[in-house]
Amino acid sequence: MTLRLFNTLTGQVEPLSPAEGGVLRMYACGPTVYDYGHIGNFRTFLEVDVLRRFLRLIGVPVRHVMNITDVDDKIIRNATAAGMAIGAYTAKYEQAFFEDLEALKVERPEVLPHATEHIGKMVELVQKLEAAGAAYKTEDGSSYFRLSAFPGYGKLSKKDLSGMEDGARVDVDEYEKDSARDFAVWKSAKPGEMAWETAIGRGRPGWHLECSAMSMEYLGESFDLHAGGEDLMFPHHENEIAQSETATHKPFARHWMHVRFLLVEGKKMSKSEGNFFTLRDLLLKGYKASAIRLALISVPYRHQLNFTFDGLTEATSAINRLRTFYERLKSTNFAPGENPALQEAAKKAHAEYMEALANDLNTAEARAPIFDLVRAGNTAIDQGQLLAGDRDAILRVLADFDAVFDVIRDDDAEPTRRALAWAEEAGRLEEVAPEVRASLALTDEAIEALVAERTQAKKQRNFARADAIRNDLAAKGVILEDSKDGVRWKRK
Repeated sequence: MTLRLFNTLTGQVEPLSPAEGGVLRMYACGPTVYDYGHIGNFRTFLEVDVLRRFLRLIGVPVRHVMNITDVDDKIIRNATAAGMAIGAYTAKYEQAFFEDLEALKVERPEVLPHATEHIGKMVELVQKLEAAGAAYKTEDGSSYFRLSAFPGYGKLSKKDLSGMEDGARVDVDEYEKDSARDFAVWKSAKPGEMAWETAIGRGRPGWHLECSAMSMEYLGESFDLHAGGEDLMFPHHENEIAQSETATHKPFARHWMHVRFLLVEGKKMSKSEGNFFTLRDLLLKGYKASAIRLALISVPYRHQLNFTFDGLTEATSAINRLRTFYERLKSTNFAPGENPALQEAAKKAHAEYMEALANDLNTAEARAPIFDLVRAGNTAIDQGQLLAGDRDAILRVLADFDAVFDVIRDDDAEPTRRALAWAEEAGRLEEVAPEVRASLALTDEAIEALVAERTQAKKQRNFARADAIRNDLAAKGVILEDSKDGVRWKRK
């Protein structure tokens, strides 16, 4: 099976496969670690995670590089305002970023280069551009890429800049240059700023230069795929193409993937609207990390996602249905044999699931046959028609589903515990939903003891005590499910 993925560069859905060596080489723009990531950021990282997981599922090895931008204007300003060294300032937010990725089960790329560790490569790239006459120095010691040196500028975003006057704003920075359309590849240091002493002067790299230097360092001068959010298409990715292809005279990336923005409750996310949420904000409100993951990837990456709390509730219910069904399959003793109708249902669900993902990662269409199979399976169990061979076939389908979606395994308690500890350290405990505190106050052992006490109370026909235990656990976010195979419990 081959993945067919929309290529922003060509405007077509095209097969994606390694150009050489059997390993798909891809670069995805990573975080600028100056603050906590918001759910818009994480939608992009999650969609890239879906891509790499599906590639692995169909047998395509991946070498995934994602940069960590640990020096730029925002970082310098914020660190200066906080009276901190840049390294100490960014370390906090980098750690938080990876904690959030772990909570959302986003796999780590194979290579995670830091901008501050690759200054030498960036200097070499600037020197190549200057030698070719494509970059020039200004009086203050900064270097700029001359946009007129790259006639193909705009081929990714399809923007026509030929009529743009020098007074127009394309790339905003604080340094003088020959043309407003030119962009910085090296910025001379201002007094008191962090800077590097290099062969091209004292300063620091331009943001666009960082990604070109690091991607080519680990993936070669031409590679298979470049991914990022749609906000990076222009000017960031256009600038990467211009400076990279001017330096190497080779195509930079063959395939480009861009993830659409999200709205929150129908509006653009902003702090002024009061709809700006980090992952931690949502965890403290009582939502599960798995539900946030499912909600953020359930709409295909090229479609705008309207992130709503109703959608989070729906995602939570969907995950509960999956987990309950999975536990029924694992814990029930089924009679040997196979039901031909269920065997066919499992085969059909798997084929439709795989084809949906192969068709430009259509996660919405991929979900549908899986939940159809869950409904059919539950009905068959209730009617005594699901046999051991059917269980095994359905579990194989669910394994391939979870290889990409990764929401069936319940790892939700730990991210919430970490968020609660973070809130306590940050003095934000007043933001924690009461049920979050109550649920985490109960250990798994304490819940098991209460479940056992309730079971004993029912045997003794002490239904008042049994009901009281159920209600108390429910108030603390723990749901009990009685079945012929015993009592199961789960946290909300």
